[in-house]
Amino acid sequence: MRTNGAGLLDDRALADAFAGASATVRRRAAELAARRPAVQVARLLGDAIPTVVEMACWACGEQEHPEPGPGAGPPRHRPRRRARSRSSGRGLDAILAACRDKPAIRRRAVLALAPFDGPEVDEALAHALADKDWQVRQAAEDLS
Repeated sequence: MRTNGAGLLDDRALADAFAGASATVRRRAAELAARRPAVQVARLLGDAIPTVVEMACWACGEQEHPEPGPGAGPPRHRPRRRARSRSSGRGLDAILAACRDKPAIRRRAVLALAPFDGPEVDEALAHALADKDWQVRQAAEDLS
């Protein structure tokens, strides 16, 4: 893998790992991307391996985005939704589909809804609030 001058993995090499043949590599790359907002981890939400999708959902929910600048208005009532990426439409369909998957994936998918807004997101959160899995319900409550 490609590294920067300090021997650290650079964003491009991390993103390239998403296309790797090994599910283990893709899953680890998604985990590392959680702290790198420049890396579009949403690409992995359509992966065929559930553990990769689960990690991608978690990473999407964990990625930090810059705070809005001065004059951006008051913060939204949902604290994790304050900062939005301009590319926030990417991957939403995959996240919404993951909200109907196995409990472990649903939990991560609900958290991955954090940077999104809209009626389909509100509907998914409402559905998650009534989920049979208590951790899915808790994740939805944390975002509501």
